[in-house]
Amino acid sequence: MPSPANAHIDLLISDCDGVLIDSEIIAERVLHEALILRFPKDEVLQVLAGTFGLQGRDILARVERHFDVQLPEAFRAELQARTEALLRDEVAVIPGAREALMAIELPLAVASNSHLAAVERALRRCALTERVNRGLFTAEQVARPKPAPDVYLLAAQSAGVEPARCLVIEDSTTGATAALTAGMRVLGFLGASHIPPEHGEVLRQLGVEQVFDDMRALPELVARLCNTPPPYRQG
Repeated sequence: MPSPANAHIDLLISDCDGVLIDSEIIAERVLHEALILRFPKDEVLQVLAGTFGLQGRDILARVERHFDVQLPEAFRAELQARTEALLRDEVAVIPGAREALMAIELPLAVASNSHLAAVERALRRCALTERVNRGLFTAEQVARPKPAPDVYLLAAQSAGVEPARCLVIEDSTTGATAALTAGMRVLGFLGASHIPPEHGEVLRQLGVEQVFDDMRALPELVARLCNTPPPYRQG
């Protein structure tokens, strides 16, 4: 691995859900089950298409607009409690994520749309708490969640690294958009359970440099990009 001092990349930033832990499939399942008890299933699937990576509150806001309703607070509280309980009991670590990140010498931060307590719990489950040596940043700390760039800009600023010298690992269009808007380079991870077959091309069209579906490939990808200048982007 090249020394960060001689590299085009000085900071690695990882998303959490769908990159470190395979959580999106669980949250999606709980949400689907709760909503189809209230609304027609076909319409629910239509409204939820392409929402992974968004905060739960933004997804529910989309549901409320579509069905012209206001979901009661009790529904929201029950949904959150059910999701958190299943994540504690069932969530799996993305295979190879810990080993890959431990093999990379770059400083590491985590930037997530999830709540701080949930991300801390995920890092403990992955045995990555000590590896995240440049901070843990969540939507609670910034004015706007992903797809706004705020949480990624905060991570870079806190580490004292220019955004252009940061490399981000993301799985969703929401997160990739946030990182690209921040002026960072992005790798798209396709190995989580919730990723649809066409998603790689969607990420490429956004401007992600490369996509991959096996964490064992990550150290080599990072090593190569550390010695490769960022591609020219118009605009």
